[in-house]
Amino acid sequence: MSLSELSVGETVFTTAFAVTRADLVAYADASGDQNPIHQDEAAAKAAGLPDVIAHGMYTMGLVARAVREWANGAGIDATLADFSARFAKPVVVPADGGAEVVVEGKVRKLDATSVELAMTVHSAGEKVLAPARATLAAK
Repeated sequence: MSLSELSVGETVFTTAFAVTRADLVAYADASGDQNPIHQDEAAAKAAGLPDVIAHGMYTMGLVARAVREWANGAGIDATLADFSARFAKPVVVPADGGAEVVVEGKVRKLDATSVELAMTVHSAGEKVLAPARATLAAK
């Protein structure tokens, strides 16, 4: 697929990610962010949260991963040139069953050398990143 085959307003992907407490421990170890609200239910509740929450950068990483997987799967030879998001709500990760993060990407802007995607990102029926945008530039 090439950029010329895309249309503004087109939904180009919907990707769901399962998030478990084990994922949060692995991310905490890799990133060095050992804030207990991401691993300990009592600490999260003491901080006024409903339960353990995912790291914000972990959530953003899932969104970037969804964009790259779509581009790679579609055969679009491009680099991730720009990425931005605002945290709207935390991703709550219960011990039993974890959470699901769903990322939907729509074409927001398009020209001959780049595509800007607007993503909606939900977990448990709540928008968790809003707005979220990524620009892919053709190589």
